[in-house]
Amino acid sequence: MPNKKIAFSAVCSPARRLLLAGVAASAMAIAPAHAADVTLLNVSYDVARELYKEINPVFEAQYQKQSGKSIEVKQSHGGSSKQARSVADGLEASVVTMNQANDIDMLSDRGLVAKDWAKRFPNNAAPMYSTMVYLVRKGNPKGIKDWADLAKPGVQVVIPNPKTAGNGRYTYLAAWGSVLQNGGNDAQARELVTKIFRNVPVLDGGGRAATTTFTQRQIGDVLVTFENEVSLVRAEMGSNFDIVYPSVSILAESPVAVVDKVVDKRGIRKEATAYLNFLYSEAGQEIIAKHYLRPRSAAVAKKYAAQFKPIKLFTVDDVFGGWRAAQKRHFDDGGEFDKIYGGK
Repeated sequence: MPNKKIAFSAVCSPARRLLLAGVAASAMAIAPAHAADVTLLNVSYDVARELYKEINPVFEAQYQKQSGKSIEVKQSHGGSSKQARSVADGLEASVVTMNQANDIDMLSDRGLVAKDWAKRFPNNAAPMYSTMVYLVRKGNPKGIKDWADLAKPGVQVVIPNPKTAGNGRYTYLAAWGSVLQNGGNDAQARELVTKIFRNVPVLDGGGRAATTTFTQRQIGDVLVTFENEVSLVRAEMGSNFDIVYPSVSILAESPVAVVDKVVDKRGIRKEATAYLNFLYSEAGQEIIAKHYLRPRSAAVAKKYAAQFKPIKLFTVDDVFGGWRAAQKRHFDDGGEFDKIYGGK
């Protein structure tokens, strides 16, 4: 279970968030001012805020103990693709921790990240993974069980924008791929996805904004998002929501990379690499699992097996020929998504 001291901003009341902000500001006012020997910036995707809020201080303490140098890791969060574009436009990230390889490939194409970034860390440089599942109102009043149910008339589906959020992109591909995995063809997949997006009342820019739309603004019958996000909501507000697992979904890896151009300029490659390696350590994997992300460590996965329901998963490589091909066909300007949503 996640540490209850961690603030889950998407489900805290405005008054509580204001109180927490005031407490934090007071703490900063009385804390002794001193700069860390090294500062890193982790530019990450929207729903990973709480994960890195817990990981960072544990890494910082361990690194200082081992090296004698103080280190501070700062965070930046937003829609995965939007964050990647910010880095491409000049945001000096030391590392990027995204929710899809496509965003890091774009940075590689811009010369900011090494071409072989996916080979520089284990498991295709993805220390964790998740999948797309459903969060529904308590009792599941619309009887939502699988992807086809999201396309039914009268069902409102909350999904973030696939053009800006990896969360939305995975959802789109999961729905499309579910048809192909069940013996259907592209025309049938396009029809299903078109009907689903006709049921989307608002396209938020990122996954956390979509969660807020569903949980706080009370819009929609179902939120489609990462397994870890719905599990966090249910842990905080379990009496109001249920989790539904579709019959098949997509493997959603969370890849990481050092931003070579930045770390070499600032002389912090060693520290940035140590930070990403920490994610693979048993301590890092333990925190990852506590936040309902599926760990790579076999020992940690076994320990937390009860919280991860078995589900049939397919990959972007298997069904779409890889992220570059999926991006070009479905999400580039004028691609399948623009044709589908533009005709809404």
